[in-house]
Amino acid sequence: MRILKLLIACGFAGTINLSCNQIKKEKMTESASELPKTKFEKNINPEDFTTTIKGDSVKFFVLTNANGMVVTFTNYGQRLVSLYAPDKDGNFKDVVLGFNNLENYRSKKNFYGATIGRYGNRIAKGKFSLDGKTYDLAINNNENHLHGGEVGFESVVWKVVEQSKNAISFSRTSPDMEEGYPGNLDVRVSYVLTNDNELQISYEAKTDKPTYVNLTNHSFFNLKGEGEGTVNDHIALLNADKFTPVDNGLIPTGELRDVAGTPFDFRTPKLIGKDIEANYDQIKLGNGYDR
Repeated sequence: MRILKLLIACGFAGTINLSCNQIKKEKMTESASELPKTKFEKNINPEDFTTTIKGDSVKFFVLTNANGMVVTFTNYGQRLVSLYAPDKDGNFKDVVLGFNNLENYRSKKNFYGATIGRYGNRIAKGKFSLDGKTYDLAINNNENHLHGGEVGFESVVWKVVEQSKNAISFSRTSPDMEEGYPGNLDVRVSYVLTNDNELQISYEAKTDKPTYVNLTNHSFFNLKGEGEGTVNDHIALLNADKFTPVDNGLIPTGELRDVAGTPFDFRTPKLIGKDIEANYDQIKLGNGYDR
């Protein structure tokens, strides 16, 4: 089991777990569709997230905790729509970028807040070999395959299999050869909003054939609040001595390069924007930091 822990500086954290444990089918509890009465700035009408797509119901879901945090989702693409968290002075802001209606998520090709699959990031030339067989995938990012293909996990409707006031679980089965990937893949993603102001995310996947799986969440965070400017004045700390350079197609070259003396050195706290326009090949290729 791989576990990746991400700590966000405004007081909440996310935990991502990927395992091959069997997914349990659980009965969904009835959920409220209305947002709690708050002074939050984003104007979201749950009805703007309610429709039917290819026979599947799309709805709006809300989690809250004892401290006044509010997290909202749509099961279209299993997207994190908003996350209202307090700053050090107790002021609440929506720290996740997104839209306030379903139509914008559907009409604009984007990954805002979505669960990405089957494979987050790029696969070179849209091909991979497994057990002596080569699989061809969609070429949807220059000459490479990106984020699961033309219709990835961000563009399908997920089932909600369990929900309470502070937790929700989504699931779907990606059928054998969907977007070119072998095996029926059962996926479950669960969120828990704790009273420590943590948003915990866990991933579980089970397949009946050898396959590649690389699940992730594609939220963009701005700890000042959505619409409050760039994140260039955010301070980042990364305990990493090396990074993976990429080629012109943003595919890792296989090199592990020392961060020392490069814009990728965040071993001590540094403003994100300090070196973002540096005259450095990897900054130019990614148009900033793209890893």
